[in-house]
Amino acid sequence: MPKLNLKSSKPRIALVVSRFNEDVTYGLRDGALAYLAEQGVEVQPEHIFPAPGAFETPLLAKKLAQTGKFDGVVCLGCVIKGDTAHFEYISLGATIGLMSATLETGIPITFGILTTYNDDQATVRSRKDSHNKGREAAAACLESLTTIASIMAVSA
Repeated sequence: MPKLNLKSSKPRIALVVSRFNEDVTYGLRDGALAYLAEQGVEVQPEHIFPAPGAFETPLLAKKLAQTGKFDGVVCLGCVIKGDTAHFEYISLGATIGLMSATLETGIPITFGILTTYNDDQATVRSRKDSHNKGREAAAACLESLTTIASIMAVSA
């Protein structure tokens, strides 16, 4: 991914990281932090917030966005399909919740929640490479901030 030319020299980014499936979610967190650091964006340790699971991320992200202290929120989690419909409910709830939160607050809240059919798929998407979903969610957050800055400049 190319280095972005952000309008804001120091965007303030928060991370919400699910503790459920933490072997995977901590890999996503590390990928997001690595990407942000490559872009010159430092995330303070106190700006990384734990969530019990993926289902709880929308509320936490919305509260962070509402504080006015952050320009964007990157949400990271992992839901792996089991033998019941639980996977569908959690995945859909997290998806709709995060979309609603970003639309209500006007703050980029990005979706770095894996929804996989098995552990192997989750592990592959949380490795330290360019296909890390945490990196992709962090990139989407910064790109959204850049585009919002461009929109605001045109409308001024």
